[in-house]
Formats: sequence, C-alpha cells, structure tokens
Amino acid sequence: MKALRRTAIHLVALIALQGLWLETSHSQSPGSPGISEEISKQEAIYQSRGQQVPDGYTTDRGLSDYVRALPSAFDRTLANLGPNDRWLDIGAGEGRAILDYYSTNYDLTHPEGQERRGSKAQTVAISIEDRRTPLWNQTAASLGANQLRYSSSRRLREYSLEELGRFQLITDVIGGFSYTTNLSLFMEKVLSFLEVSGSFHTLLQDVQWEGGSNRPYYAGAPFLTEIANTAGSEVKVCSWLKSITCVKVSCESKADWRPPIEAFHVQKVCNDVTVPPLEPLHYQAGTPPERRFQLVNRAE
Repeated sequence: MKALRRTAIHLVALIALQGLWLETSHSQSPGSPGISEEISKQEAIYQSRGQQVPDGYTTDRGLSDYVRALPSAFDRTLANLGPNDRWLDIGAGEGRAILDYYSTNYDLTHPEGQERRGSKAQTVAISIEDRRTPLWNQTAASLGANQLRYSSSRRLREYSLEELGRFQLITDVIGGFSYTTNLSLFMEKVLSFLEVSGSFHTLLQDVQWEGGSNRPYYAGAPFLTEIANTAGSEVKVCSWLKSITCVKVSCESKADWRPPIEAFHVQKVCNDVTVPPLEPLHYQAGTPPERRFQLVNRAE
C-alpha cells in the first residue's frame, strides 16, 4: 500500500474523486483483479468514518489553507468578487473555506474591495459525500437559500451547465484535479463552467515542476501525477495545461510543502476551448492516488 503512505504532512486529500472507472495499462487491464482492488481501496477511503479514516485525511480545510496552497493570485481574486459573482469549490469537504469567506473576520482581514463585495459572491460547494456540519446549515439559513449551496453524491462530470451555471472563480484543493482518472474530461468540465476572464485555481502534490528541477518526494516512487506524450516521453502537467486553447496559465512551485506542490492558475480568455485528450495508463489508490496518463493522437 505504497500510495496510501503518501499522505501529506501539511496538505492532504479532500473527498472529491471525479470519476473512478476501469483503466488500461501495460500492467493493468480492465476488470483485472489488480485495478479492481485499487478502486476498492480508494472507495473505502471515501466511505471511512471515525477511527477508520486514514491518518492525515481531512475534510475541514479552512480558507487560510487555500490561501497558502493555491496560486498567489487567489487571495486577491476572491477579495475582488462582488455580489453578482459566483465561486465554485470542488471537493469542498465540510465547506469550511466558504464559511470562512462569509465570516466577519474575512472582511476585517481584507478591507480592500470590501465596498465592492457588498453582500459577497454566491457560492457553490460540491463533494462526493455530504460533509455538511451544523455550522454550514446555520450559515445557510442566516444568509438565505440563494447565497450558498452544497451539492453531494455526484462527480463533476455529472453536472450540467444548466444546473450549475457559470462562475468567475473555481477552486480545487486536492479535489477532483488530484483524484480524477480522466484529467482531460475534468478540465473540459471545469472550463465549461468558467466565465470568460474567470479563473481556476488548483494544485498538485509531488509533481514535476515547470522548471523540472525537482525529483519525486518518495524514494523509489514516481511522481504522483505523470503525463507522457505519444512517444512515451515525459510532459509536465504545467506544459499540458498551457497547451489547452483559450486559456492563460501560470504555475508556481512551492518547495516548503511536504510533499512539495505546484499550484496552477488557469484563466479562461475565450470560449473556443480545446483540451488535449489524455488516456489513463496507471492508477494506484492513495491520498491522493498515483496516476499516469498519455497524450492521445487526435487522428485516432
């Protein structure tokens, strides 16, 4: 259970697996005992409660954790949202980050833009499981039904544009972006929910940085998320994101995290979005799982 030992010291998985299905690999074939066992292990993590929850697995990350982990532009982007704007948080767990945003302490620590924020942006939290607490229910009741919303028991790919609408800000802190077995489909869905000029802020643990200077955090193990081109050569996640049409991407390495992380800011600049397709090659359960993808020739 090597991957299950990959729990981060400072930053661990939220419950947001965006689509586990059988994958193909040189060592794993659809329906094989190996891949079925890995999927069962992963599902057990999401169903765990009480003492059965793996060490370090958390669902109560607050807004201060988001600010530290996400790209530097995130804090300013959130503070600049107004009452007519919308924020979607993928893999929100208990929704603590959203609750912190609505707190009086947020305005005290973010005086800039307070006048524009007014009653603040509308928010939507989505999670594989319903992790709402009494605090969430109390806050929702005090703010009104249209101000914040929580949706659970479905993957991102199962939501339609008509159902969720579009957003100026989308975040994912060790949610679907770290867990999905179909990374290209996940990005297509995220960008379909994003307004032009809107921003998607996310990150990955233990991934090769844009500069390529880092090595896998765990000795003898690969990076947690890897991409290969059609010839089998490595493609950095940052480079793959930059190959998506109609987006502007910046990538920030953060070496002080354990494991180190790379944070991504993806801004949508037009509607003609095309995401280079990826085929899943490898999957091993963990928090988050170990994954390898390969670019697909568009002619295929």
